[in-house]
Amino acid sequence: MSKIKVQRVQTGVRMEKQMVKVLKGLAEYFDISLGDLLEGIVLHAFEGKSPFSDETLAKVEELKKIYSMEYDASASHNFIEEDE
Repeated sequence: MSKIKVQRVQTGVRMEKQMVKVLKGLAEYFDISLGDLLEGIVLHAFEGKSPFSDETLAKVEELKKIYSMEYDASASHNFIEEDE
């Protein structure tokens, strides 16, 4: 596939802390930026495809344990802000 020119923008996205640690760890594992990882995840999701191989999912599980991410997709609509 030929290269595609894009224009990237900064976002002010807030995400759950442990999830961000897992994502950053996964980006580091692949030696890519967090933005590149998120773009890949979103592009796969938009097509209804899983962005991760079985090997990558195993790495995600390992990182979830390291960073104490103790929830799964069923929690997505149950997050509440912690008093800071």
